[in-house]
Amino acid sequence: MKTLTKELSAHLWEGTVIPAHPLALNADRKINEQYQRLLTRYYMASGAGGIAIAVHSTQFEIRDPEVNLFETVLKWASEEIEQANLDRPFVKVAGICGPTEQATREAEIAVRYGYDIGLLSMGGLQGWTEEEILERTRAVAAILPVFGFYLQPSVGGRIFSYEFWLEFAKIENVVAIKCASFNRYQTIDVMRAVANSGRHDKIAMYTGNDDNIVNDLMTTYRFPVNGRTIAVDFKGGLLGHWAVWTQKAVSLLAETKAYKQNPTNATADALLSKAIAVTESNAAFFDPSHDFHGCIPGIHEVLYRQGLMEGIWCLNPKEVLSPGQSEEIDRMYREYPELNDDAFVRDFLSQQ
Repeated sequence: MKTLTKELSAHLWEGTVIPAHPLALNADRKINEQYQRLLTRYYMASGAGGIAIAVHSTQFEIRDPEVNLFETVLKWASEEIEQANLDRPFVKVAGICGPTEQATREAEIAVRYGYDIGLLSMGGLQGWTEEEILERTRAVAAILPVFGFYLQPSVGGRIFSYEFWLEFAKIENVVAIKCASFNRYQTIDVMRAVANSGRHDKIAMYTGNDDNIVNDLMTTYRFPVNGRTIAVDFKGGLLGHWAVWTQKAVSLLAETKAYKQNPTNATADALLSKAIAVTESNAAFFDPSHDFHGCIPGIHEVLYRQGLMEGIWCLNPKEVLSPGQSEEIDRMYREYPELNDDAFVRDFLSQQ
């Protein structure tokens, strides 16, 4: 069983930016090695503390036999990280999907390519009982550390009970949980479960609530547990939203950390106003007005505009920008110019 090193455990606990790594294609919808590797270098240069690859933003179709890119994306990203020889911690997270046999096989492949943690998707298991999913989690955790993942139903996830998350948090080698329920009630369920699990000091909570990023990072959840108060908070984020404008995401996380160290009304007011701008930009990228149909093309569009992708193609030809989505991204650039990292990207590209 692979476990997390003390250095990476402390790194996760301190809180960091983990972008969900997209898939760079060419016009033939074949992987574009130049831009795929370029994206990994961009995330490292941006100051991110890790990447998550073979996840939703990388497109689940990479696992289809006719596509067969799961190992390729893991291998190339791992090679770029090793070649960079960073002088700081950088966590490699591999997306893991499917029934137990597939999930354990993917976990073994991730270990082979030097990945530290597996982000365990609960998608596609609608017919499974919660106990069956817990058993699957235990099987994967016996291979490598697990990053739990509460995925919203609108993109293939499902709702779980408080009791499920309580048992989930008790599993040894569960080292982190990404909460991407896009729902306050369900987010509280997970946080309360962690507080009551007896492992609240061993599980790093990461927001995946792209509609509530800043608020999640500002908030400390406090729960009464056996006569004392247990505090749980989001340490950082593992986000598709942070696949773009990543250098500014690093600055944003630093701002929220500084606020929590020294909370003032003025800082809270400024951050809460910024929270609205961040959520608005997420709406432009993720396309909730069309049930998130354009969420991956939306990410691609921003990266394409910046020169970090050759185009916005997806493996599924039907995945395209929704009507009006490009204009909404225009509006984000116009109304919230402080959120983009275009100047940083231009400098980065000039050095490649």
